[in-house]
Amino acid sequence: MILLCALVVSAGASYLVYRLVGKQVAAHANSQTQTSRVITAARNLEIGTVLTATDLTTGDWAGPLPAGIAVKQEAVLGRGVISGIYAGEPIMENRLAAPGSGGGLAATIPPGMRACAVRVNDVVGVAGFVLPGMRVDVLISGNPAGATANAGSRVKTLLQNIQILSVGEKIQRDNEGKPVQAQVVNVLVNPEQAELLSLASGNETRIQLVLRNPLDTEMAKTSGSAMANLFADPNAPAPVRTERPRPAVAKKPAAVAAPTQPEKPIAPGFYVIEVLNGAKRTEAKFNAEEAK
Repeated sequence: MILLCALVVSAGASYLVYRLVGKQVAAHANSQTQTSRVITAARNLEIGTVLTATDLTTGDWAGPLPAGIAVKQEAVLGRGVISGIYAGEPIMENRLAAPGSGGGLAATIPPGMRACAVRVNDVVGVAGFVLPGMRVDVLISGNPAGATANAGSRVKTLLQNIQILSVGEKIQRDNEGKPVQAQVVNVLVNPEQAELLSLASGNETRIQLVLRNPLDTEMAKTSGSAMANLFADPNAPAPVRTERPRPAVAKKPAAVAAPTQPEKPIAPGFYVIEVLNGAKRTEAKFNAEEAK
């Protein structure tokens, strides 16, 4: 009887625990499987696209909604895409331009920044290594104002870690990821940097873009290079700076006490020149007047 009662009690307790755990698991599963309708892209949307009703559709999102996800079409219609969106991907606020800013290149410019057009040289334009989104350094070369003609041209790093907005008229990459050949690129700069680029775009200065790793954000400190430094011999000793000997300054004679008796007149000074002519030796004397 004792064993039978223990068996009944344990079975009843197990059943109660099973029911309680089952309810909690079911409630948790229901909360995880809760879905919401969100706005998604009906097709691949490129940068600069202005969203219309045909570009959007709806889809189910399981679980809690992340911050910034679009749930109403009215909130995203007419806004430009500033980052590529794939078909079926939910529309996020940080992938769209501000309301009323439209599309195209202007929609990709953050507040406080400017898009400045830079004409690149033929090597960069033909090679076409720059793509939208890449990071470059801007180098300028030319003859500095006020420098002499013999000084030659100089090159200097004007700006560093500058983002490429567009290459030519295209603000997105090629479908195959290939570079686009163009002679003009638009870079993202602040107003001060835009003034420097505009000043450097003169006829006497040439601009060149240097590609850099986008993960490398360190600013290099350079002083520029001159044409004369290219032909300098690195093994040549540094010039020794010599100073001319300073002329000896005659010291003033010490004051002599006045003699009690008048002195004899001093004979005028004279110079003695020793002349050696073979084995013959002679001396010639000249007084001060004759020496002059």
